[in-house]
Amino acid sequence: MTTPGLLLWGVLPYLTLVLLIGGTIWRHKYDKFGWTTRSSQLLESKWLRLASPVFHYGILGVIAGHLIGLVLPERWTTNVHINEHAYHLVALILGVPAGVAAIGGLALLIVRRRSTRTVLLATTPNDKAMYVLLFGALALGLSSTLWNIGTPVYDYREGVSLWFRGLFSLHPEVELMQAAPVIFRIHVTVGMVLIAAFPFTRLVHAFSAPVPYLFRPYIVYRARDPKRLSTRPARPGWE
Repeated sequence: MTTPGLLLWGVLPYLTLVLLIGGTIWRHKYDKFGWTTRSSQLLESKWLRLASPVFHYGILGVIAGHLIGLVLPERWTTNVHINEHAYHLVALILGVPAGVAAIGGLALLIVRRRSTRTVLLATTPNDKAMYVLLFGALALGLSSTLWNIGTPVYDYREGVSLWFRGLFSLHPEVELMQAAPVIFRIHVTVGMVLIAAFPFTRLVHAFSAPVPYLFRPYIVYRARDPKRLSTRPARPGWE
């Protein structure tokens, strides 16, 4: 085990976790008004209506794929008679479209910001760095998936996944990451940098799920013209 490998795969992940948790707490405590996507919908909405859903649906698929691939042990799929070839085939069929959608949606969002002057003026250096990191992580992830097609298949569930799960038991198997293909190592490294920067960018809004929206009181709309008022009794809202 080399010292750089130990630092990269045995120390950096925990530093990333500290920055993610500590940065999120700090942001919520000292920058509540900045905890927002800083939406630019009022500045331009035509491109946004297309790019935003494509990106968000794609990124949800990417996250789901990573959770299944990293958290789910290989023996679980083996127990339900899904062999390695079938697993990688399903991961390819579902993962590539999700990755393409996420990258395509993000590319449209970036082009929108560059081509719309008002949106560009509202873009901060922090936003630009975030876009570079996010695009890099997605592109590397998709590249590693496609790279795994034309070469002897690298079973990341016996390498990267075991290292990842070992982090939570405080026994990361650093040697497994050192033995992983270069493209996987670069992808994981960029991913850790993105996660560490997450609380300090507009991406932090992902931690704010609008749960109260499901339980909000009724909104009653009333017409100004007395002749158009409905005679149907209003549904009761919250007191």
